[in-house]
Amino acid sequence: MEMEKLVSLCKRRGFLFQSSEIYGGINGFWDYGPLGVELKRNIKAAWWKDMVTAHDELEAANGAPSTHEMTGLDCTIIMHPQVWKCSGHFDLFCDLMVDCKETNKRYRFDQVRGRWAAAKGKRIFVTTVAEIDEEEAELTRRAMKAFKLRAKDADQLTWDGEAVSLDTLDDTSEVLAPDAKEVGTLTDPREFNLMFKTIVGAMGTEEDASFLRPETAQGIFVNFKNVVDSTRVKIPFGIAQIGKSFRNEITPRNFTFRSREFEQMEIEFFCHPDTSADWYKYWRDRRFAWYQELGLAGQRLQLRDHEPDELSHYSTGTADIEYAFPFLPAGEYGELEGIAHRGDFDLRSHMEGKLDPNSCPLEVERNEKGKPKYKGSGRDLTYRDPVSNEKFTPHVIEPSAGADRATLAFLCEAYTEDEQPDEKGEMQSRVVMKFHPRIAPIKAAVFPLVKKDGMPEIAKDIYRALKKEFPAFYDEGGAVGRRYRRQDEVGTPYCITVDGETLTNQTVTIRDRDTLEQWRVKIDDVVEEISGRVS
Repeated sequence: MEMEKLVSLCKRRGFLFQSSEIYGGINGFWDYGPLGVELKRNIKAAWWKDMVTAHDELEAANGAPSTHEMTGLDCTIIMHPQVWKCSGHFDLFCDLMVDCKETNKRYRFDQVRGRWAAAKGKRIFVTTVAEIDEEEAELTRRAMKAFKLRAKDADQLTWDGEAVSLDTLDDTSEVLAPDAKEVGTLTDPREFNLMFKTIVGAMGTEEDASFLRPETAQGIFVNFKNVVDSTRVKIPFGIAQIGKSFRNEITPRNFTFRSREFEQMEIEFFCHPDTSADWYKYWRDRRFAWYQELGLAGQRLQLRDHEPDELSHYSTGTADIEYAFPFLPAGEYGELEGIAHRGDFDLRSHMEGKLDPNSCPLEVERNEKGKPKYKGSGRDLTYRDPVSNEKFTPHVIEPSAGADRATLAFLCEAYTEDEQPDEKGEMQSRVVMKFHPRIAPIKAAVFPLVKKDGMPEIAKDIYRALKKEFPAFYDEGGAVGRRYRRQDEVGTPYCITVDGETLTNQTVTIRDRDTLEQWRVKIDDVVEEISGRVS
């Protein structure tokens, strides 16, 4: 599937729009249209039901180490600045960036890619930030221009090696920056903090500075004691949250995959240190199975355990659920969700504001003698078991998913092109979005075969009955075949047609989007029939 076709469909059919498009748009921000908001809402609802409200009926089937409880939170986007200092984001939440001294443009170091090119006795590293499917053509175009070669002289241009990321080079002095005319205009890479800074209050001084949250997890950690004290949950238990996060990405790219404003679906699961390894395995496998259950299957989805040198200093295990997005090079995968065994790092950080100085000190300032000062909350975030009376700092397992990345993956997986016969039996090309019925934006569409003989009135009654249960669509314009194809293109799993037979025996035709199978159902049974198939 070509990514351009999906992006075009998303705009044309109302899944996704560029934010502020009438003003030229703003990079890294996207609006969900009428169909997109339903798709994303359904994904979030499925996640919340399966992970939180229905966990009791699902835990045994998925091999949970023991019974557990789940609850939820909705925390603020702006929090006390000290939260981000003690969590490490203030000091450590950075990407490397480079600036071009010729064009004054800024790039994320690892997202600039290029190849060594040679011609006329010179050799330079030509770079681009183009999408992968345009990379080869763009590198060729830039190399030809840099060496002042005409099309007839293209055979003078030679390449050395495949395209690689700029961060694999030791020296940038021979690099032609993505938009530059001269070689060697890039600065040395330096750190760039990804948090959006803002001001709280009317004074507007530096002391009033705060940040938009770069993740939803910290709101859960700082409320751990509140949840324990205000509810009857006992360890092991999880706290879930769905909410917006913000990261000032240097070069947002690949449609909604890397955005500056995005939505997360996160769980912080608190357990006893002795059982944390088992819980980590449970959540790793459970989350991978969830994507498969909703239609992400086959070789495009993989579960990858991190190698020891990839792990954070506090983690004893991390796995990524990854999907082979079409905009990535063949054989490469992009992260959908990370499942991390975080030990007691987070609760301990917010209690004490410090870690082992030999591993990763969270220094926020130094005293007059140059020694680090740590500013934790000072609150006791340990847990006392009500049965054994044991007191301990819980370990945390964190399944952290991106709602936008999941939505993009389901869009990519659903996009299908095939050929089907029309009313005359002639083969016609068809675009169909094969969403799992649980997440499809529209569950059913209702058509009267013709706009007479009382068919529209019956169809509208069925439509109104369906609308009470889930999103449905009514369409009486054009040939039925065209109406079918319009619904196929937006992923509607079932189409219901009121025809001449309906007038005699009170039955309608239901058509399956994927198999094209058709069967008849009594009007009074339509809502129950569709509800059972999409639930």
